[in-house]
Amino acid sequence: MSRPADGSRPLVEVRSLVKVYHMGEVEVGALGGVNLAIASAEFVAIMGPSGSGKSTLMNILGGLDRPTSGAYFLDGVDVATLDADQRAEIRNAKIGFVFQSFNLLPRTSALENVEMPLLYGHAALGTRDRLEKARGALRRVGLEGREGHYPSQLSGGQQQRVAIARALITDPAIILADEPTGNLDSRTSDEVMAIFQALNEEGRTVILITHEPDIATYARRVVQMRDGGIVSDETVRDRRRAGGAAGSPAAAGSAGGAGGPGGSAAGEARP
Repeated sequence: MSRPADGSRPLVEVRSLVKVYHMGEVEVGALGGVNLAIASAEFVAIMGPSGSGKSTLMNILGGLDRPTSGAYFLDGVDVATLDADQRAEIRNAKIGFVFQSFNLLPRTSALENVEMPLLYGHAALGTRDRLEKARGALRRVGLEGREGHYPSQLSGGQQQRVAIARALITDPAIILADEPTGNLDSRTSDEVMAIFQALNEEGRTVILITHEPDIATYARRVVQMRDGGIVSDETVRDRRRAGGAAGSPAAAGSAGGAGGPGGSAAGEARP
C-alpha cells in the first residue's frame, strides 16, 4: 500500500476493507480486502467498470456507508467505528461532494444553493457572512454575476460549477467527485477538470470517481479497481492539462478551448 514519501500520516487510509451486502439469503461481496492510502494534496482518480467496487468504496470514503470489516482512517479518525450521526459530522466538516447529476435545488438560486451547507452545523455564521462566503465560492469557479440565476437558467457546465462551489463552501479537506463530467460534453468537461486541477494545485485533496480513461488522466494518480479489489495503482506519466488550469479556479470559468495535450493511460507504477 502506497504511503506519503515523507513518512507522514496519510489523510485517507483504508486497511483490509471488506463490504458484503445481504440480499435475502444471498451475500454479495462488493469489496474484498482493499488497502489504499492517499496523502494530503493528492489528486487521485479511482477507475473501474460497473461492479468493480468503486462506487462502494466512494460511499465508504464519503462516510455514506460503513464497511463490513476493516478500518477507514480520515485524518487519523477511524470513520468505520462511528455511528450515523458521528459520520454525518465528520462528513460535513471534512468532505465536499460533487455528483454527476449536480443535485441542485431547482427553485433555489445559485447563491442559495451554494450557501445551503452553511445552514447545517455553522450556526455561528450570520446571514451576511454566509452570503459573502457563497459569493466568494462562486467567484472561485468563475460564476461571478450568476448568483441570482436558477439551475434552469444555467448550462450543464455552469450547474456543475455551482455544485463545486457548494462543495468548497465549508473549506473541506477533501473534494470527492463522483463522475463529475458524466453529463457534460468534452469541451465543458475540460473546463470543469480545469477547476479540479487548479484546486489541487492550491493544496486541496481531490478524489475523482470515473469510468472514463481520458478523464482519469487529468489526475496525478490512477487507482484501477476490478471485482472488489485494486488491480493497479499508478502515477499518471503523461498527465492531461485542462485548458484553464494554469491560473486560478476562476480562470476556468472562461476556459474556451479544448484541453491540453492528450494524456496516455497511466503508466508509472507507484512504489
